[in-house]
Amino acid sequence: MLKAYDRLDHTHDEITDSITLDQDTRKKARIKGKTDKGVDIGIFMERGHPLLVGEVLRTECGLLIEVKGEAELVSTAIASDWLTFAKICYHLGNRHTVLQVGELWVRYKPDYVLDELCEKYGLTINHTPAMFEPENGAYGSKNGGHSHGHSHEH
Repeated sequence: MLKAYDRLDHTHDEITDSITLDQDTRKKARIKGKTDKGVDIGIFMERGHPLLVGEVLRTECGLLIEVKGEAELVSTAIASDWLTFAKICYHLGNRHTVLQVGELWVRYKPDYVLDELCEKYGLTINHTPAMFEPENGAYGSKNGGHSHGHSHEH
């Protein structure tokens, strides 16, 4: 089994493989899974720093594995103007809802109450599965991890 302990900010080396994960799995510090080429892998990261889509992991043997986002069930609420968009962002944020924010759209885990709220403000709801990559929060790091060269003894 491959084991990955390090995350890289960038790489100039060739990516060996990838792993496609949903948002809930990317939040975990310990992940057991298969790469997209079918190789068993264990991922061991610092707690509280979710894996980011596009991030590169380095295995113990030096292979580079890119993190990809899996399409999953989500609600995407689409606004037609910036004032309505700002209002719905305020109301969803006031409910401490985990959100992915785009240009005139917000995405969240399916929730009929939130769908009804958005529809009340005139937004259109789209339930097409999509990659979910929510904001890390005001105090979270945009770069979820760190890069270093020392080995880990686990």
